[in-house]
Amino acid sequence: MGCCTGRCSLICLCALQLLSALERQIFDFLGFQWAPILGNFLHIIVVILGLFGTIQYRPRYIMVYTVWTALWITWNVFIICFYLEVGGLSKDTDLMTFNISVHRSWWREHGPGCVRRVLPPSAHGMMDDYTYVSVTGCVLDFQYLEVIHSAVQILLSLVGFVYACYVISISMEEEDTCRNK
Repeated sequence: MGCCTGRCSLICLCALQLLSALERQIFDFLGFQWAPILGNFLHIIVVILGLFGTIQYRPRYIMVYTVWTALWITWNVFIICFYLEVGGLSKDTDLMTFNISVHRSWWREHGPGCVRRVLPPSAHGMMDDYTYVSVTGCVLDFQYLEVIHSAVQILLSLVGFVYACYVISISMEEEDTCRNK
């Protein structure tokens, strides 16, 4: 087999997905975003499974990867809707932290060009309240950075889905030819 086969392309695509998911996982950990952390963890496991299935010619593992990519696309569409506040969702809720902390996206205060200033808390405010942090001068608002991350994940997953289906069909054809001989 040549290197430009669907199988080789799927291996490269899985490697890209792993890198992208690991990068996203790091920034979600920095922002204590527990729901995305859990999703990224599952995604990393299934992508490794798909990578293993592709390398070892195991179409059932690739099928698991294919089903997961459909779920992963759905999750990332939800993330986009969440940060763009579509359908009554609000990025200011604690939904991504499972309502156990007041943390938000790490990009909210550390985005490109953002200048973070801690303002003195008001007399009636609590010391650990995050409302006295002022962020100005951001080149790109944090919600758009999160949307870009999700859009990249969707793009990689869509291409991965197509290649995985192709590799599965080729594997099944090869199995059928081997059985008929």
